[in-house]
Amino acid sequence: MNILVLLKQVPDTTEMKIDKETGTLIRAGVPTITNPDDLAGLEAALRLKDSMGAKVTCITMGPPQAKNMMRELYAMGADEAIVLSDMKFSGADTWATSNTLAALIRNLEFDLIIAGRQAIDGDTAQVGPQTAEKLGLPQITYVDDIIAVKEGKIIVKKALESTYEIVEAPLPCVITTLSTLATPRYMHVRGISHAFERDIKIMTFDDIQIDQSIIGLKGSPTKVKKTFTKEVHKNSDILHLDGKAAARKVFDIMVDFKFIGK
Repeated sequence: MNILVLLKQVPDTTEMKIDKETGTLIRAGVPTITNPDDLAGLEAALRLKDSMGAKVTCITMGPPQAKNMMRELYAMGADEAIVLSDMKFSGADTWATSNTLAALIRNLEFDLIIAGRQAIDGDTAQVGPQTAEKLGLPQITYVDDIIAVKEGKIIVKKALESTYEIVEAPLPCVITTLSTLATPRYMHVRGISHAFERDIKIMTFDDIQIDQSIIGLKGSPTKVKKTFTKEVHKNSDILHLDGKAAARKVFDIMVDFKFIGK
């Protein structure tokens, strides 16, 4: 069984700056981590590897320093690592990113693709589903547990707002995982030492067959019109109320702002 895991390096901070000309995040000089939902997806893949003997390939799109993240994933137990890195890919929104990922994946062998539900820097939850659509694959989102993988199908528990669904899909398919699905394992000493001996495949625009007009910043239909920092006023009213009066005050404010009706 071949499992592809899509991961992203994200900023390890809430203090992000915006490029006023392009409307994109300025990532230079900002410490990074592996996106939490993605790590849960990797752990799910590694558990399938432990139980079924699967091959786990990690894929990310980002700058060359994404190799550092891939070393950590090798140390956790991944079998192969691919970094899509090219200036032509930079500035991509979710649409352009999924176009690029799909172009790569079409040339790979796989039975299952696992992506995190969403990245903490964008919170769009779009890349996994969009990649599935462009590959023409069935998809299950918001997966909180993998119940079984057998007989050419996968059975999962899908989280809804107030309940769960048990969903079955044929393989190959795409699932997106919640961070609650699995706690990522630690890197082990032998894995860390071997990680620096392992090859990380760097793939550029020339390595995948894709129209340049649908990738990167120019191929991104999402346009940021304006960004601004919300002003904080120090002259806020402070009220000292008991529970009943406070609840009534909140209700009145919500009515005044037309969030609810009387």
